[in-house]
Amino acid sequence: MEKVARDVSRVRSQAKYLVQIMVMGAQVVGRAFARALRQEFAASQAAAEARGRAGQQSAAASSISGITLQEAQQILNISTLSPEEIQKNYEHLFKANDKSVGGSFYLQSKVSVGDVGM
Repeated sequence: MEKVARDVSRVRSQAKYLVQIMVMGAQVVGRAFARALRQEFAASQAAAEARGRAGQQSAAASSISGITLQEAQQILNISTLSPEEIQKNYEHLFKANDKSVGGSFYLQSKVSVGDVGM
């Protein structure tokens, strides 16, 4: 009976040490994860600041029309931002890509998106 009591005591003590080791390991991993998360957040903020104001404006324009100003200029084949040239190229490309004249609805849609992006 006494031997059983000693064995139970020994098992409890080993279990106690095992639980302590697991808790300490979890704390170490948790701290490392939190530190890595803070570093990633700081790096992300630094990258966002490095992109600057132009990146924010470009992102805002892209979210409205889905494309950037440069993409819209390429679609409409224009180099300057004159309203007359934009309208002239838009009308020509829209008519040239009309499905009734054998054009592509996809390209016609791209031309429309390009006009909206301007």
